[in-house]
Amino acid sequence: MKQSLKTGFSFGLTSGVITTLGLMVGLHAGTHSRLAVIGGIVTIAVADALSDALGIHIAEESKNNGAASEIWEATLATFAAKFLIALTFVVPVLLLPLEEAMTVSVGWGFMLLAVLSYFLARAQQIPAWNVIAEHVVIGVSVITITHYVGDWIHSTWS
Repeated sequence: MKQSLKTGFSFGLTSGVITTLGLMVGLHAGTHSRLAVIGGIVTIAVADALSDALGIHIAEESKNNGAASEIWEATLATFAAKFLIALTFVVPVLLLPLEEAMTVSVGWGFMLLAVLSYFLARAQQIPAWNVIAEHVVIGVSVITITHYVGDWIHSTWS
């Protein structure tokens, strides 16, 4: 896979999982509303995918060493990966009771993160479990923090 596509896909997938799960968990804890969670996911899928794509675009331009086509490949790959990954989290929320959907979504997100981490470790020829553990610990931290932020918002303003 071309480096520009790998950069965009890796960033988009990771951001799609972490940002979407963080938002979902925080909104769920703060509102317990299916509508709020779905609205948050769709908003992340559009607005944050565009924002992340622009961020990758500018970061790649700032390196001053890539062809314009490679910069655009990374930009479009970031958008597509973030957009599509974020939207996958809508499915369990639509099909399952909200509590169950949250559990399934967290499992889905961590599975995606672990698979990406495994392939990154293999490409770097380093032990996969170290990379997987590092990325999962970061994901758990984000989810834990956003859960407590949602709880705090709920207890403070409801």
